[in-house]
Order: sequence, then structure tokens, then C-alpha cells
Amino acid sequence: MLSVLIPVYNYDIRQLVYTIHKQLLASKITFEILCFDDHSDNGISSSNSKIEQLENTSYHISNNNLGRVAVRQTLAEKANYDWLLFLDADVIPKYDEFISNYTALLFSDYDAIYGGFTYRNTPPKVDHMLRWTYGRSKEQMSAIKRNQVPYKIVISGNFLIRKSLFISLNSQITQKGYGYDNYFGALLKTHKSKVFHIDNEVFHLGLESNVIYLNKIEQSVDTLLILDKQNALTETENTLYNSYKHLKKLKLNYIFSFIYKKFNSNFRKNLLSSTPNILVLQCYKLSYICYQDLNS
Repeated sequence: MLSVLIPVYNYDIRQLVYTIHKQLLASKITFEILCFDDHSDNGISSSNSKIEQLENTSYHISNNNLGRVAVRQTLAEKANYDWLLFLDADVIPKYDEFISNYTALLFSDYDAIYGGFTYRNTPPKVDHMLRWTYGRSKEQMSAIKRNQVPYKIVISGNFLIRKSLFISLNSQITQKGYGYDNYFGALLKTHKSKVFHIDNEVFHLGLESNVIYLNKIEQSVDTLLILDKQNALTETENTLYNSYKHLKKLKLNYIFSFIYKKFNSNFRKNLLSSTPNILVLQCYKLSYICYQDLNS
């Protein structure tokens, strides 16, 4: 009845799988846990493969790196059940009732159910503050607020979705890259899928360094521009993209492009520091997307 799908790349998933497996057994539901290792280091793959000792649990190791979109598609196609619960490798459930909170909705008429993300209260190392600060400011949001704009915060690291719908929508993402959650949200909206948010968070544990995360932010902005050129985001609720399109319509994108050219080193200095400012990050992203659009 429920397939739990976990894409893996260079992360120890044993605690996550043991926690989920225990809750699944307690729920008395028919289940499977499928993990797909996207060509991790041998040591990680060897340690993780021990989870196959658990009932209804498998660990497949790829011979090459496919990328997150292709891995998710592979997992979905291998799944035996109609409902898919996707979990990122670097999360852990906040609640002991995590699985039961989802299974209570398996007979609803919703198409996709998002549980949400949360972060530990204790700050991470100083060179990992950007991801933690951004997550607590923009991703850690109650279900009440998320349901007001249901297609906006569709974080792929913790959600339940009908198998047929996921395969149909995810197959429309044909490129590797970072930042395709925005496109998936737009596809859900375009297809008028019934999306519902609940307070069933996972802790996000695998925080990247400031440098790596800022690079991923730039990659996600580049992805937005690729999708824009393909006219693929007409239904998106992404704030950055909609702000950029509004500025472009008013010809103010030239000003923001100049701001990036003039001040990007100052922005980066703040964002890579131990006290990154989210307003600076928002300005950086908006000026960066305008600059990239005009100069690439």
C-alpha cells in the first residue's frame, strides 16, 4: 500500500531507515522501503547496504551517477504500491507518529501531501550558517501558511504522492540540475492536482557549507532562467521568479543587474560569513537572476 522511496548520495541513511521501518511495522500497513544509491563512495554504500537485513527493505547501487530527477523516476517505476513517500537521505522524522500521520490520509482525495521541513534550534558550525538561516526563515513554515499557497513550498525531501501522478509529472523534467522543485510545483498547479500540507515535519540534518549552498542557489536561479526560456513556469508561485518577471516588464531589471555587478562581492561577503542576512540573500538572488538574464 505504501512505498517509501529514498534517493541516496554519499550520506549515511541507516538511522533514517531504522526509524521509518520501526514506525511502518507499528502501523500494520503493507509497505516497502526502496533506496537507490546514486553511485556513492564505496564506504558509504557498504555501510548503507546493511539495511537490506530489514524486512521489505532493499538497497540498489547504481554503476554511474544519474542525478536526482532520474533517480526519483527510477524509484517510482520500481515501486509496487500506489502511494509513494519520498524522503531525502539527510532527514529524520520529527514525530514518532510520522508514518501514521501520512497513512491516515491514504484514503483521502488528495493527490500530493507535503509534511514540511524544520531545523534544529542549535546553530550549526559558523561556515554552515547560510543553509540553516535560510531554512528556518523560508522553509520552516506551518501547514496553515503553506496551504495558503499550496504550490509554492513543495519541498521534495518529505512528501506523499500518488504513483501515477509523480511518474507523469517527473518525466517532464528532462535535465539534470538543482532547483527543479519549483518546476514540479508549477506542474502540480498546471494539472490542478489536489495538494495538501500537514504539520508532519522532518528535521533537515545535512546542511551544506556556505560556499556550497550559495553555489546551489546560483544553480537554482540558472534553472529558473532555463525554464523561463522554455515557457515552463507560467503557473509558478515562486516569489523570486515572479518578482524577476515583474521587474523585467517595468525595465527595472537593468538596475538590478547593475546592482549585482557593483555589489555582488559585498553580498557574498555577508552570505559567506557567520551571520548571513536573509534580506541580503534575497537581494543577491534577485540581482543575480537579472544579471544572468542580460549577460548569458
